[in-house]
Amino acid sequence: MALFLLFGLVACGDRVPVHEPQVIRILPHDPGAYTQGLLLSDGRFFESTGQYGSSTLREVDRESGEVLRRLDLPEDYFGEGLALVGDRLVQLTWREEVAFVYPVDTFHEIEDFDQVERFEYEGEGWGLCYDGTDLWMTNGGAYLYRRDPETFEVRDLRQVTLGGSPLRQTNELACVGDFIYANVFTTDRIVKIDKATAEVVMEFDGSVLVPEGGRPADPEAVLNGIAWDPETETFYLTGKLWPTIFEVRLQEGD
Repeated sequence: MALFLLFGLVACGDRVPVHEPQVIRILPHDPGAYTQGLLLSDGRFFESTGQYGSSTLREVDRESGEVLRRLDLPEDYFGEGLALVGDRLVQLTWREEVAFVYPVDTFHEIEDFDQVERFEYEGEGWGLCYDGTDLWMTNGGAYLYRRDPETFEVRDLRQVTLGGSPLRQTNELACVGDFIYANVFTTDRIVKIDKATAEVVMEFDGSVLVPEGGRPADPEAVLNGIAWDPETETFYLTGKLWPTIFEVRLQEGD
């Protein structure tokens, strides 16, 4: 069933224009995947899933949802945001203050995590994306961290604001040109952030995205997972434990 883009609604006060995603098609997704990071490269989904004892890194077939390759993280690591830098995947962890770096084509062959390249950082790891020059990271607060993709050192720190007020808990990220798209944790909101100013310039209401069979009853099954397809200029959106991925357009209304 297709949903159609409604015209944007401009809220009063300090809010920005709010629009609804235009759903193009609905694809299957592993309902057991606790999605923390999602990206698309050369038609291939790469996905980071979380939870202690069940965190993974995966390559997933876009059309069927089949897991093609998989690496299980040690049980004391909680997988988080994911980015592709050249031929390397960078996967954050939640509270372990380490990001794992994997070869994109052979990550599933890793047997000894002690040999895996890694970056260390302070604080929690939430969302991550790469814009071709910098890595952008969130940690649950109101800041975007601009990091060096080779050393992971912080190059800059920018506070995300909405109407002049700090916006906390921006989570999964997608870098798209001069903007970063982020979901706001535990909500159905997706915000479009100007990288130069870190100001939210637009919002999208993801409550219209209803997986086949309805949203899972688990309270943790929230919207989480944003992948950008530059070829079609569309996004793929999913949630934790959702059986569905939505291909959508996020754009201004008429």
